[in-house]
Amino acid sequence: MNSSHEKIVEILIKRGNELLKQPYKKIEFTKNPEADNLLNNLKEFPHAFVLACVMDRQIPAERAWLIPYKIFKVIGGFEFSKLLNLHLNKIKELFQRNNLHRFNEIMAENFYLAIQKIHLKYNDNASKIWENNPKSVTVVRKFLEFKGVGIKIATMAANILAREFKIPMKDYICIDISPDVHVKRVFKRLGFISKDASNDELIYCARELNPEYPGIFDLSCWEIGRNWLGCTPVSIQLVKKQYLKLSTFDTFTPFSISLSFSFSKSMGERYPMAECSLFLLYTSSMK
Repeated sequence: MNSSHEKIVEILIKRGNELLKQPYKKIEFTKNPEADNLLNNLKEFPHAFVLACVMDRQIPAERAWLIPYKIFKVIGGFEFSKLLNLHLNKIKELFQRNNLHRFNEIMAENFYLAIQKIHLKYNDNASKIWENNPKSVTVVRKFLEFKGVGIKIATMAANILAREFKIPMKDYICIDISPDVHVKRVFKRLGFISKDASNDELIYCARELNPEYPGIFDLSCWEIGRNWLGCTPVSIQLVKKQYLKLSTFDTFTPFSISLSFSFSKSMGERYPMAECSLFLLYTSSMK
């Protein structure tokens, strides 16, 4: 790994540790205040968070995380006992009538089976999945037991619990990076993994970069991949003004020079390494 890559890893790890150590603040999962209040209320409605995780599959995250809230609004309350009264056919009807998901039939069944698992295995209390300071592997494994949940969602759920909700865990060693398309795009653009890399290559690369907590890269890379990659020079200026709050790019750090920053006046030209590194460089220089 060259010095530029080492610097990027250092910045990403630093940012990840900052997020982990920050005090809890309300998470905007959906940008719907009432739905977000529900999803943030792990004390009274932990099942809402778990059900939203189960729904997060091949549709925009905001849409997936709204599904439990929409169901609860129809049935007239957020209590788990109300969910237990729903039969599979009724849930399928709700999904179809409200077009809740891209895969209404499959995800309605997964929603129903998740309710049953919380009822039978966790005595109606989904917070038992993460109670008593568990090992990270335990939390990930328990999420994997829900039908339709793969390693991407299981590790994402464990990561959100640790990083955002500040749920204590004995370690973070089994919270892998989630093989999300946006995260993968960043690792490819930065040259950490090959262009045709598998999800396994991504996971093992993150483990190699930070074995104690491979998932530390998740949120920063997801934000970069989703919001900043693919920027043209003009839209980079918008990012600069609205997100980084910087007035000019006239002053380059030695690190930025080492990454060969150059901005073209042509709308069509793009600089993949610069696109990735822009966020990292300037958020770090603002500290």
